[in-house]
Order: sequence, then structure tokens, then C-alpha cells
Amino acid sequence: QVQLVESGGGLVQAGGSLRLSCAASGSIFSINAMGWYRQAPGKQRELVAAITSGGTTRYADSVKGRFTISRDNAKNTVYLQMNSLKSEDTAVYYCNAGVTTRDYYAMTYWGKGTLVTVSS
Repeated sequence: QVQLVESGGGLVQAGGSLRLSCAASGSIFSINAMGWYRQAPGKQRELVAAITSGGTTRYADSVKGRFTISRDNAKNTVYLQMNSLKSEDTAVYYCNAGVTTRDYYAMTYWGKGTLVTVSS
């Protein structure tokens, strides 16, 4: 009964910026950590950035200094601001969230993904 919907992906030239959004909805009691993963064609899925309920953040070394993760708890939404984009950032970006539902069942939920394509 929980859904995560990503938005904000698209085509951008190298050096440009995009902001991804992910809104969680449904039978939510609370949300713990939220994060962004990405998967490029033929590559393994990797953690890009994560943020805890307390605001502690974690980034992949490849995006440190370029990407910023944030959240709006009132909107159950997590954002990923991506600056200085490189061709290597091209991937499908997936949102995830650790959710406790109103019937007190806790698990990790995933969005369907949004495609980010960076042209060189």
C-alpha cells in the first residue's frame, strides 16, 4: 500500500544540472532512510546517495561534491540535485525508502525509476 514515484529525469548536456524528486504515498506511518540508486546499461545497480531520518547523508565517491540529497518530511519526498553532470552519470535512477506502514509493517520500497541521459 506504499508507492514511490520518481520524476525529473531527462536529457541534459554534460556540465548541466537536473533535480530528481521522489514522492512516497500510501499507508505510511513513518519513513526512515531514503535514497537514490542508479543502474547504467550493462552495469550493477549502485548506491548514489542516502539520507537518514535524522538528516545524515552518504554519497558515492563518484558523485561527492556534485550531487546533493535532501528530503521534505512533510511531503514524504526525497530530492537529488545533480550538478556538473558527466556522461558516466547516464543511468536509470531509482528511489528507495524504508517505510513503516500504518499496520506497523516495515520494509524497503522502490520506485519504477527515471532515466537520466547525459550527452557529451
